[in-house]
Amino acid sequence: MSFDKSKIAEDLFNPEISIIMSELESGPKESVYLSSSLGIVEPEIKNRLSHLIDAGFVKFNNASYCVDSEKLAKFMENDENYKGVIEGLTELDSYLN
Repeated sequence: MSFDKSKIAEDLFNPEISIIMSELESGPKESVYLSSSLGIVEPEIKNRLSHLIDAGFVKFNNASYCVDSEKLAKFMENDENYKGVIEGLTELDSYLN
C-alpha cells in the first residue's frame, strides 16, 4: 500500500491525532471509550484518524480502533523527519543538562 510519508509524519506529530494514538498505545479501544475519555465525538475521532486508517497504520473494525504497531515502528525507524526530531531533542537535552 502506498502512502504519503510526509502526511503520515505530520499526522503522527499532530497533537489532535497523537492524543488519540497515545490511548491506542496500550491496545485496541472501543470508539465509545475513546470518545468518553478524550471528550471527542466518535465521528471526529474517525475523521482525525482517517488518513492513518487509509494508510494501514490504524485499523478500524466496526466500533474499535487499534494500531498496527509493527508497521508504525518500521515507519519511525526509517523516517528521516523522525530521526531529525529525536536528534534535535537529544541535542537540546544535552544543552539543558
